[in-house]
Amino acid sequence: EALLGGGEKRIAAQHRKGKLTARERLELLLDKDSFREYDQLKTHRCDEFDMQNEVPYGDGVVTGHGLIHGRKVFVFSQDFTVFGGSLSETHAQKICKIQDMAMRV
Repeated sequence: EALLGGGEKRIAAQHRKGKLTARERLELLLDKDSFREYDQLKTHRCDEFDMQNEVPYGDGVVTGHGLIHGRKVFVFSQDFTVFGGSLSETHAQKICKIQDMAMRV
């Protein structure tokens, strides 16, 4: 379920528009089988606007590290299939965490 972002219907809609998912973009960018994801099961905490009824894993951003031509990099890829790619507090925290990790390398 966490690997499907906003679900199969939204993924299919992205593909019909000629667009790739967040995971597909990372797969193209990084060396084969080098990606290690962080906070895959993290969810938002919003309870306004009936948001508590839709709580996708990952909260619309895929974060982690991998290799590009053998060099370690930290990456994030926003997932348009989850809330149109909009930014929540948790989504932003995941991005900040990966940036902080990159600074330590």
